[in-house]
Amino acid sequence: MFEFLVPLLLLLVLALAFAGFLVAMMLRRVVPTNMVHIVQSSSSTTPYGRGKASGNSYYAWPTRVPSLGVSIIEFPESIFQINLDAYEAYDQARLPFTVDVSAFFRVELAETAAQRVASFGELQSQLTSVLQGAVRRILATNPLEIILQSRSDLGNQFTMEVKNQIAEWGVLPVKTIEFMDIRDSSKGQVIANIMEKEKSRIEKESRIAVASNHQAAEMAEIDAKRTVEVQRQDAEQQVGLRTAQKDQVVGIANEQSRQQIQVEAKTTAERNMSVSQVEKVRAAEIGKEVAIVLAEQNKQVKIVNAEADRQALVVGAEADSRSMTVKAEGDLAASLKEAEGIKAKGEAHAAAEKAMLLAPVETQITLAKEIGSNEGYQKYLVTIEQVKAGKDVGIEMAKAMQSAELKVIANAGDIQGGVVKLGDMFTPQGGTNISGMLTALAQTDEGKSLLNKITAVAGSGK
Repeated sequence: MFEFLVPLLLLLVLALAFAGFLVAMMLRRVVPTNMVHIVQSSSSTTPYGRGKASGNSYYAWPTRVPSLGVSIIEFPESIFQINLDAYEAYDQARLPFTVDVSAFFRVELAETAAQRVASFGELQSQLTSVLQGAVRRILATNPLEIILQSRSDLGNQFTMEVKNQIAEWGVLPVKTIEFMDIRDSSKGQVIANIMEKEKSRIEKESRIAVASNHQAAEMAEIDAKRTVEVQRQDAEQQVGLRTAQKDQVVGIANEQSRQQIQVEAKTTAERNMSVSQVEKVRAAEIGKEVAIVLAEQNKQVKIVNAEADRQALVVGAEADSRSMTVKAEGDLAASLKEAEGIKAKGEAHAAAEKAMLLAPVETQITLAKEIGSNEGYQKYLVTIEQVKAGKDVGIEMAKAMQSAELKVIANAGDIQGGVVKLGDMFTPQGGTNISGMLTALAQTDEGKSLLNKITAVAGSGK
């Protein structure tokens, strides 16, 4: 019987060993790479996973096995996502709207997370509640317009708010919490109204910008046209001014030239007039001097002629008879009377001519002085005037002798010689001879008687 018991014991041991091996194979756990298993035994809590000190495998004895039983909590080491879809929120003014929020987390301390939650699902639920609370608080402190315009800033605020709270769970946010969508809720059309308002604002600004651009373009065109017109008018003004200045300069130059010509013409005319006046004055003076000389000459001629006649009468009286003496005395008286008439006429004519010539002398003295220094010109004028005077004197002497009824008695020689002798009476020598004859007659009684008779006849006008 003992022989049959040993094999049975061996068979039992083998069966128990095989059963234990099967149980061990069934209870052994290998932690996946992206997971962490927190194994809680009756005496310790040990994390298992990649890179953990306790390794990445363990035996998951049921909790009902005394001393060996363990409880297991599994947490992923990979990033996991929590979404708030169609979350009803309110802004600062209690305006309702709906948001979609997406957040990404990672379990940094699995032991801490295991202490806070019993499972990963519970951790997700608690993280969702934390995220909802942070979103609700931040959105409620901002106006909807700011929420719509500042999503990135609000995402940073959400991240900081959640990060401070979930640190106790051993969890960290991986990236900024983002607004996936913001839209109107079923309770109102606030966002739609804001969008319409924004659209109208954008349209207004667009229209204002377009109008402003059109206005700026038109103003630029107007400014350009005004600038071109001003420059054109300035150019025309400059051309007009230059033309006016040119015309003014030319006009002034022409006027100055004309005035200069007039001044030169006036100077030339004045000089010509001065020369003419000087010539006239000098001619008048020369004429006066010639007239004086001629008058003196005529006077001397008449005296000489009278003396010659007296002598001729004396000679005739002595040669012919006493009757011829009486006739000679009558002729002598007539000659004297005629000579006195000619003298008086010559003196009157000389006085009148002198008065006429002396009238402009006072105003022409200066011009006469200028010509007076020109001896050649003076001789030329004297010669011309002497010729003219000689001609006039000869004519007048012929007229006087014609009307004097002189009788030429030629006692010797011919008639031409007697006429010459008669002409000598009108020379200074002839006058001297007549004067000597009259003086000689006055020394005798007969001469005095003859002179008295001649004087009586002249005084009676017979």
